[in-house]
Amino acid sequence: MAIDYSKRPTSGGQSGKEGQPGQGGVSLSKVTLTKSAPTVSLAKRGNATGHLRVNLNWTARGTEIRGLFGRKKGSDIDLDLACMYEFTDGTKGIVQALGNAFQSPGAGGAPVIRLDGDDRSGSSTGGENMFIDLAQTQHIRRILVFTFIYQGTPNWAAADAVVTLYPVSGPEIEVRLDESDPRSPSCVIAVIENVDGELVVRREVRYIQGNQSAVDRAYGWGMNWTPGRK
Repeated sequence: MAIDYSKRPTSGGQSGKEGQPGQGGVSLSKVTLTKSAPTVSLAKRGNATGHLRVNLNWTARGTEIRGLFGRKKGSDIDLDLACMYEFTDGTKGIVQALGNAFQSPGAGGAPVIRLDGDDRSGSSTGGENMFIDLAQTQHIRRILVFTFIYQGTPNWAAADAVVTLYPVSGPEIEVRLDESDPRSPSCVIAVIENVDGELVVRREVRYIQGNQSAVDRAYGWGMNWTPGRK
């Protein structure tokens, strides 16, 4: 089921209220992608400027283990926001904090995709943010947005992670990681594809038992991988 909110009204007496049952989790201020309504189409923008912001927020609370004299042992959960991209010219790559790969190439020196930083604690109110340059939509074939647990036990339920996409205009798009798999350190959140010049967002929430190379194999990206570090 696809939702195209580009034709939805932007004003009225129900602004900010959740949609009625059967409307796929749609409200005038937010679209929540679910299993039954996993896809949303952004309005065609042509030569639009501005950025689509992809935000990851989570709580860092983990299982505390107290050692001698009550000192804390172990670590809390550290999630990293990342994406794999494929451009229309065949260029493929990854944007992530690991390996300091904070941006992709782009036209005129401006990256198509960039990551603003690395929140290692989960305590930052702004979380981690990725920006997609809408002026370069024509160069995008597909973008796979995922997160992985860089440090800590894969306790996705405790992390209570949520990813929110903020378009230049229109309601925000929310994907909640409301399922969990303690065997899997990686979770593919969504795939963004260019369909006739329009960015289409599809919810995945698919847990992968492995790291970036395993995510690559699951989605057929076909890149070569070497170990990296922050």
